[in-house]
Amino acid sequence: MYIKSVALKNYRNYSSAYVTFNEGLNIVVGKNAAGKTNLVESIYCSALGKSPRSNKYKDLIKWNEESCYIKVVVAKKYRDYTIEFGIDNMDKKRVAIDGIPLTRLSGLVGILNVVFFSPDEIKLIKESPQERRKFIDISLSQQSGVYLDALSKYNAILSQRNKLLKEKFNDANLAAQLYAWDVQMAKYGAQIIVQRYAFADSIAVYAKRIHDQITEGKEQLSVSYESGLERAEKSELESKFLQKLQQNFEKDKNLQYTSFGPHRDDLEILSNGIDMRKFGSQGQQRTVALSLKFAEIQLFKDELGESPILLLDDVLSELDESRRRQLLEMSSTLQTIITCTEFEEDVQGYKTIKIVGGQAVE
Repeated sequence: MYIKSVALKNYRNYSSAYVTFNEGLNIVVGKNAAGKTNLVESIYCSALGKSPRSNKYKDLIKWNEESCYIKVVVAKKYRDYTIEFGIDNMDKKRVAIDGIPLTRLSGLVGILNVVFFSPDEIKLIKESPQERRKFIDISLSQQSGVYLDALSKYNAILSQRNKLLKEKFNDANLAAQLYAWDVQMAKYGAQIIVQRYAFADSIAVYAKRIHDQITEGKEQLSVSYESGLERAEKSELESKFLQKLQQNFEKDKNLQYTSFGPHRDDLEILSNGIDMRKFGSQGQQRTVALSLKFAEIQLFKDELGESPILLLDDVLSELDESRRRQLLEMSSTLQTIITCTEFEEDVQGYKTIKIVGGQAVE
């Protein structure tokens, strides 16, 4: 899989731009605030229907304009796809694949697969469990439409359940009202947990190997899924999930939110037995995050039979010379798009795209 071209209109600081890419390494060079990250962000949006930097779609529209537009042409194993993604200042989104409009934004996910890494990705290790759940969910949603569907339904049910707990906590019939939601919540929650356990098992193998390579064998990495339910078959998990929801009824009623489920789970990340989430240095946490991202690439290859696009936004300056060399070596087998203010690495065959004040020069 590789991106052939990206066209932008009134996106962030771009009035208009058209960029083509090599199948291998692409270096996007420019001064700070020139628009390098905006170009990479537009690719991410075309893959996942949202920005990695902002929850507000209006932020993507160029100042004083009414709408923005992204068009990405991606070549996959058997055919090319054209993705069109547009937003207006009323937050209305228009998405089309090969000219055919999509009725649901989720239909976009899985057409273009990306792995994104920026200096902010250290949050994956050092911040709240929400960041690690987000990592799992984004990766699995791109790999599995079944997972994306289960996650979407689970989140909708969770929202409705929490609304009932908040608005009707004094209602004598609340338990009966929640039961119908609990049955569905247990069904989709169990499905999510099963796939997350499998994901953690698989990524742990690759991440350990990659981390060992990066640290030259000095640090042994282990990754495992932390859930409120122990590993089991889906039917057993579903039964135990429902039982747990009912056991927690009084607690949830008092809290006015759902205190149990995969929306509370986490990834345990240890290096030489030390919890990197709490006690890792910034350098260790960045190395672990990088190992997980490259392990994710291997999972895409296993599950989909082709590599995703690797987006590296301003990460070279955060790494020492040895780490930079290893990163470039590991990314040599797939299309990689790197943003930086300057590029002086000793590699061959890359394409340079210069960004100057919202203008792309190839």
